[in-house]
Amino acid sequence: MSEQRGETDGIEDTERQWREIAGREELVLLDGFHALKHALRFGAEVRLAVAEDPDAVRGLARELAPDVEAQVARLVRRAPLKGLLARVHPTGVAALAVRPGRAEGRARLDARPRTAPIVVLDNPRNLGNVGAVVRLAAGFGATGVITRGDLDPWHPHVVRAGAGLHYATTVDRVELGTLPSGPLYALDPEGEDIRALTLPDEALLAFGSERHGISPELRARADHLVSLPMRPQVSSYNLATSVAMALFHWGGPRENA
Repeated sequence: MSEQRGETDGIEDTERQWREIAGREELVLLDGFHALKHALRFGAEVRLAVAEDPDAVRGLARELAPDVEAQVARLVRRAPLKGLLARVHPTGVAALAVRPGRAEGRARLDARPRTAPIVVLDNPRNLGNVGAVVRLAAGFGATGVITRGDLDPWHPHVVRAGAGLHYATTVDRVELGTLPSGPLYALDPEGEDIRALTLPDEALLAFGSERHGISPELRARADHLVSLPMRPQVSSYNLATSVAMALFHWGGPRENA
């Protein structure tokens, strides 16, 4: 009976701690095992991780991410997720991690020479698409993903779609006048075929929304307008697909990067 009472007290304490810190602006929700795994791999400071079944989560780490197994085992604590989250990820785990400092991220965006492009999303509207772009940028080794407009690229739904890979690149929101330096290549149907170009490492690769494309003000700032090959009468590609095509054309991660 005393053991049961002790476990209940521990669960209640974990719930209370989660509720006390979950709303803090400097903390990011990592929703699901893959988000937690990636965040730990790329140096995130995880404050608290909770799971309905911590042993099952430890088993996932042992099977899928032995490189962070010890960290997961140390961090994860038992708590009823349905009382803490709007919806529970199928992997049954969530965590709160410290959001990287903006000044440090900006320094990485501004550092020259640049070894990989920066992806610029011009007024994106779909949270899931932005998360997918972050995941692509991390995989290709892009210097970062920056957005213009009112969408927060660190919104919980974006982080969820990005599988925690915000910590593997630099993600921020900027104004037009504070874009990092470098030649701006804007994707536009009227631009030059991308297959005829070589995209430099220092490029800013700008993408508009599927519906509206690049904004007039960003288009006016572009050094180059670039188009992707597309069959006539097809309206557009998905945003993440366009980013993937452009990054693949650039060349992708280098072994010594």
